[in-house]
Amino acid sequence: MTQRIALYPGTFDPITYGHIDVIRRAAELFPRVIVLVARNSSKRPMFTDEERAAMIREVFRRHRRVEVDSFNGLLVEYARRRKATVIIRGLRAVSDFEYEFQMALTNRKLAPTIDTVFLVPHERYTYLNSTIVREVARLGGDVSGFVPPGVRRRLLAKAGL
Repeated sequence: MTQRIALYPGTFDPITYGHIDVIRRAAELFPRVIVLVARNSSKRPMFTDEERAAMIREVFRRHRRVEVDSFNGLLVEYARRRKATVIIRGLRAVSDFEYEFQMALTNRKLAPTIDTVFLVPHERYTYLNSTIVREVARLGGDVSGFVPPGVRRRLLAKAGL
């Protein structure tokens, strides 16, 4: 049997404790998890692709099962290239479900051998998303409960604080 590789794509602008919770749990389920920093032309990220990947690598530097990469394009094509069989998606609230369900069905149509697995973060993170974290940081609020210390330092530097 081959080693199952799971992909966890996202913008991660920046990575939050909610993302970290999902990644850690995915790494318990799968022998290899590739965290993919997405380049989304419709978004204007605060951090560059390289900065976002560096933050994730810093957080997971001691986790051998977690790898970080970036991509631009069709996720299922990347999955095929890397021989991944699972796409991990985090669901925080019911409002996430409709979009994620549509994406999962589209990916299944494009690549029937790649499954989507939905993971729900710990309830203490269900309200948390990167947009809120960036806004709190820009307004000088305390983000230490939302992101690890290294990410917090980078956020404050980007926000000019």
